[in-house]
Amino acid sequence: MNRHMILKRIRTSLLGVCGILAPLTWGGVGGGLLTSCSDWDDHYDGTDATGGSNQTLWEQLEANPQLSDFREVLQQTKVFRMHKKTSVSYADLLSSGQSFTVVAPLNGTFNKDSLLQLVQTNQGDSVVEKFFVKNHLSRTVTSLTPDGKPILLLNSKYVEIGASSIQDIAVSQANNHAKNGVLHVISQPLPYEYSLYETLCDVPEFSVVGQSLRRYDEDYFDADASVSSGIVEGVPVYVDSVVIERNRFLNRLGLIAAEDSTYWVVAPTEAGWKKAWQEAEQYFQYDEKMLKRDSLQHYWTTYALLSDAVYNMTDQKSVDDSLISVPYNRLKPEYHVFYKPFAEGGVLSQATPVACSNGVLYKTQEWPFTPEQTYFKELWSEGEQTSLITNYRACTYNTRRLATDSISEGAYLDIVPESGTSNWEVTFRVNNTLSGTYDICAVVLPKSVANQKDPDLKPNKFRAYVNYVDEKGAEQVFNCNNKEFTNKPELVDTIVLAEAFHFPACNYDQQDIKVSVRLQCSITARQTSQYAREMYLDCIYLRPRTSKSE
Repeated sequence: MNRHMILKRIRTSLLGVCGILAPLTWGGVGGGLLTSCSDWDDHYDGTDATGGSNQTLWEQLEANPQLSDFREVLQQTKVFRMHKKTSVSYADLLSSGQSFTVVAPLNGTFNKDSLLQLVQTNQGDSVVEKFFVKNHLSRTVTSLTPDGKPILLLNSKYVEIGASSIQDIAVSQANNHAKNGVLHVISQPLPYEYSLYETLCDVPEFSVVGQSLRRYDEDYFDADASVSSGIVEGVPVYVDSVVIERNRFLNRLGLIAAEDSTYWVVAPTEAGWKKAWQEAEQYFQYDEKMLKRDSLQHYWTTYALLSDAVYNMTDQKSVDDSLISVPYNRLKPEYHVFYKPFAEGGVLSQATPVACSNGVLYKTQEWPFTPEQTYFKELWSEGEQTSLITNYRACTYNTRRLATDSISEGAYLDIVPESGTSNWEVTFRVNNTLSGTYDICAVVLPKSVANQKDPDLKPNKFRAYVNYVDEKGAEQVFNCNNKEFTNKPELVDTIVLAEAFHFPACNYDQQDIKVSVRLQCSITARQTSQYAREMYLDCIYLRPRTSKSE
């Protein structure tokens, strides 16, 4: 039986109970620790047992004829450790010295036969364990309380225990204390509530998004949490290994699989995602010399589409006024902010909310952003960032600071020729270019920013070149318009060096920067009286161009 058939069978068995179940999954990033122990009682010693009865939880279940269906499922469902089915059943656990709260649904409220059939296979057992059995067991021993109290289930979900109900499901028999925990009998099973991550991965209309995310699932061995027996031939040996299921992509994107976090996520349905993906992947085409170029393209395309669609709700001040996405940096407040998200034209104006266990997923038909809002951004190589200078000749340079709105970042670079006849060159690295089209500009300042009384009003004259690589990774040089440029010396002048220049290869997030802009003073001896060789350079600026902006 394949995975989809298994999911269909268990969904059918639980659908009448839960009402809102979507297709299920096994595994589950953020679902807690998987341990490999020689003995379960060594790992959980049962010190939280409540006493009050000489019976174990399992003996209490056996004594109640209304719970025989639930009891059969527990007997047949085996515990998984390290992704392997063990010989230990959940009946064995409830007979041991470990402590639990058991929430047992009455007979006839779920399809026992379907569950018992599923547990005969390893995959089916894993599904039943996570979505049904672990959804009714907790390590926290908790009685009903009039104040309401959240408890953590074995599958890392939280449920609210109240005075007469658990997660709004009526309790028919409460606070049956055993020597290793407490048993509550409920009128129907607890519904399984999907996290944002599970919704993206396993609800069919979003699963195309989840396919991109699941690619980064991995098992991480936690040496600090594991128990070592020593070192044999220089290699640590562990008697109790702890492995954590995690998704390394979510560490950057947001902890949308964690049940103790609260996020909002915007996600389009399949057609909208595919349309946005086809557009975005064109911007992340790395040259053929790049190792793992396809993996890089997939990673950054996924991040480009999702990074501004994830919002940590602890960071929001007023969601009606604005939403800030996970990459937001208060030092760059102009980026990753979406104003009036629910108003007409806002990113959530056409969205349908879908409640999840750790937040809300906002369903849209289309990806509700533009490339310019998210990943295809303006690029600035500030003149005063001298670390961006890769080469210079026949000049010296100094950083000058001046706080004014007309100067980017409140500083600029003063390029001073070695002599009155030196034609200098300075090359500036440009980081994070995409395989897209840009206007390449230089912003040159008037001399009056430093000397308002008697400024030098002669213009600069220079040439410009763009260094880049093509699709094959071969180095190329573009002579910007094959012409000389002059600035307007009385104002802050943005000079377009190359209009609608297309970079054939992406250079995003790379240490080996393959894109740079070289400025070359081009004043002849006869032109010395007409032009100034000293230049105040504010920045090199790349302005995105798309078909919509042209």
